[in-house]
Order: sequence, then structure tokens, then C-alpha cells
Amino acid sequence: RTRDPPPAAAMSPWPALCLRLTLYLHCLHLAPAQRIPVAGPRPFVPDCEGDVLFLTDSSGSVSYYEFSKVKDFVGDLLGPFTFGPQDVQTSIVHISTVPALEFTFDQYSTSAAVQHAIRNMTQRMGDTNTGLALSLAKEQLFTPQAGARPRVPKVLVWVTDGISTDDVAGPMKLLKDMGVTVFIVSTGRGNYLELSEAASQPTDRHLHFVDVDNLSIITKELRDSIIEVIRARRLKALDITSSSFRLTWPRLLSSSTGYYVVEYAPVTTPTRKRTVTVSGDDVGVTVRNLEPATRYEVTLIPESNEQFIRPQKLHVTTLALEDTTSPAQILISESSSHSFRVSWSPTPASVGGYQILYGPLPGNAVDLLTVDVSTNSTVVDNLVPNTTYLVTVSALYKSGQERALSAKACTEEENSRVRQMRLEDLGNSTLRATWDSGGEALGYRVRCQQQTGLSVKTHDGLSSGGVVETPSKSCVKSLYKTKAGRRLCKATQGQPALPAPDYRTG
Repeated sequence: RTRDPPPAAAMSPWPALCLRLTLYLHCLHLAPAQRIPVAGPRPFVPDCEGDVLFLTDSSGSVSYYEFSKVKDFVGDLLGPFTFGPQDVQTSIVHISTVPALEFTFDQYSTSAAVQHAIRNMTQRMGDTNTGLALSLAKEQLFTPQAGARPRVPKVLVWVTDGISTDDVAGPMKLLKDMGVTVFIVSTGRGNYLELSEAASQPTDRHLHFVDVDNLSIITKELRDSIIEVIRARRLKALDITSSSFRLTWPRLLSSSTGYYVVEYAPVTTPTRKRTVTVSGDDVGVTVRNLEPATRYEVTLIPESNEQFIRPQKLHVTTLALEDTTSPAQILISESSSHSFRVSWSPTPASVGGYQILYGPLPGNAVDLLTVDVSTNSTVVDNLVPNTTYLVTVSALYKSGQERALSAKACTEEENSRVRQMRLEDLGNSTLRATWDSGGEALGYRVRCQQQTGLSVKTHDGLSSGGVVETPSKSCVKSLYKTKAGRRLCKATQGQPALPAPDYRTG
């Protein structure tokens, strides 16, 4: 017998209610005015610089689902970074029977290009030869040929299901000996002791065990740990002297988002800490009045009103006191009407170069000569005749210090040298001295040195000759309104007078 259906009043209300609720939600989803909430923008990571290599398990021990989850994880991990030759660079290697390179460090320089390449990765299958992939990383990837850069931090992120069919310890040690920081993410049942030995220390910061469906739980923690590595060296000390150094850092803030606090103190006496506040628009500051040959600990603290930025620390050792005694003396020589030579001493090894400043007196015009540290003498030319110059020699020390010393130098009159002096023996112990005129001289001074002493005779006229007693050396110097010219000398061999013959009569 067929059973009659129950009356409508006796039917359970739940199916109809669920049906109406489903239709309501469906209509709500299709409503044109309804906006579905979307995730906010990814956080921005301030300036970082480093080469980050990913080793992803692409072997047959990983399912397609697990491989796709790892791709999403790598993309999320790299999302906030800025890529380029002055920022972060990344590369990916597949672990398989033979390791396969997905892209080199310098292949993509934008975040969009990196994300597109990650989404398009395909699984290679095969064996899990992690050791071969690590050897490839050392020999072919962390090299300039693959875009790796010298003197920037290097990071390896190994994502594994915990299984490897070849040796990992040896190749991993070689990478860590190169200075590579190793992070390991295990999504399977890997051997904890083996993986902790492979990861960098401390283990709790560099080794993560997580189910493949929960990779997002460790994304921020792992990213922060990577940032700490690749941003650790961005605070730099330059122009270090015995009493100062200059600090520089990447642009992390602006005046509208915060400011910087710079703290520094001798390592041996941290209680002597000093603090400098710097505008958020600045990317450097010079620290002065320091002690020589002292190791300082410096801390840069970005104070932001938008986000937390980790402080950076740096140790800087000031130079020892230098020998700053140069120049101690200046010598002017080889003066002519248009030039003179400037020499100085001493020349200590702490000097990096010299500058010669010179200009006529009186006056404000100054010319500059730069002289290499290998010499302590130079000729200053193209000068004005009969002019007094102020010459300043400045020693530029490698520490940034300077020391200067000045002297006066004079150029000669034009054609002021006496030329072509001639001596003519007139007999009776007498010589005639003649010479070519030395320009517009007012007169000449003749100095004769004889065997019996020194006699000086001055001719006040403009004649170019004179008669003197036979000397052994004769010098002529032209006289001008302001000074005397350079003398010209000539040596002679005077013949002594012979006694008269002694005649006797018979």
C-alpha cells in the first residue's frame, strides 16, 4: 500500500529555509552594486640589497598540488621587495634528477616580471638530487656570470619535503663557507638533526617545519629574517679619520613619515653614548669630535609613524693620530722674470697630495696648482715680471685634515740678467770688463775678488763696461729701481808683476 505524504504543516521547515538562504546569498553575490572585499596592498619593504636564491623541490616525490602551493608561497614571500641591480635580485633552481635553472639573478628587474615567472614555473619530476642543485648554486649561480654581485649579502631558501637522494651536508657547507645564509622550510618529515646542521645558526630562526597547507603562517617571519640579513650592511661608514667619520644609509623615511636617531659610543665605554637626531629626508650625517684609534658602536634607529623598521648597527674604528708636520719649510729658487720653483719638506706618508695657491701682492687673484704626493717641488710659471707673489703650500692628508704654510716669492725684471761678460787685460794689473746691458737697469755693481782681499766698485751710470784692477774673479749685477738682478761672474788668472832686472856695472 502506498503511504500518503505527510501534510504540509508537518514538513520540516529546514530545507525550505536553507533553499531560501542559498538563493539570497546567490543573489547577493550577483548584485551589481555589491563589492566583494579584496586584500589590501602588500606591505612595502624599505631599501634592501641582496641576492636571494630559492631551491624548490620539483621532483616526483612532490605532488602537483604541493608544488603549486610552494609557488604561491615563494611569490608571497617576494611580493613586497623591490627588484633591480641596486636592490634585491632573485633566482630559482629546481631540484630534480638534474638541477634545472628557472632564471638567473639579473634576468628580471621588476616585481611584476618576477611574479609572472614564478606563476609560469612547471614541475620537472625525477629524483630529489638536492646535493647536485647545491653544487650548481655554488659553481654557476653565485657568480658574476649569473648576475650575482660582490659585496652584497647572499641568501639561500631551500623548500623541501625532507627527502634527498644524494649528499647535502658537503655542498651546503661549501655554500655557507662562502658567506651564504641558509634558510630551510621543510613541508614533510625531514630529519631534524640533518636539516638543523644544514641551516644557518641559530636554528630556530633559520629552520621551519610546516605543513604545505600552512606555509602562509611562516611567510612574514621568514621574510623578516631575510630582511635582517640583506639590510644589515646598508648602514655604511665613509671618510673615516682620526676624529670623525661619515655615516650613510638608504632612504627609509621622509620628513612626513618620521626621523632618524643616531647613537654612538666607544665599545669599551658604552655609558659615554651620544645621540644625534636627523631629519627623515636625510640619508647621512657626519659624526665629529671623536677619539683617535677608538672602536665605536653606531646604531641607526628609524623612528617611523607608519611602520616598524629594524635598527641597524655598525662598528667603526677611527684612525690613529697622523704625522701632520708637513709642510714645515718652503724654499723659493730658480727665480726668473716669468717663473720660480717652489719646494717644501717634509713629505710624510700620511699626505695624499699637495695644493699650491699663488697670487700677486697686493691683490685678491689666486691660482691653484695640484701636485702629486710623489714630488715635493714644482715650477710656477706664466707669471708677471718684477712682481711679488704670496705662495701657500697646503698638504692634504688622507684623513681629511689640511696643513698650510706660506712664503713670498719675487719674479725678476724682464731681461734682467747680465749676459756675455768679457774681460780684457790692459796691463799693469788692470782689466777692462764689458757686458751686455741687462734691460732697463739703473746701474751695475761690479764685485772683484782679488788674492789680497775683496774690493767693491759701483758704477752708477748706464755704461756697459768698466776698468778694474786685475782680480781672480769678477761679478756684475744689474741694479733696478726695486731690486737687483741676477749676477754674472767670470774667473781670471791674473799675472803678477815681475821685478825689474838687477843691472850691475862692472
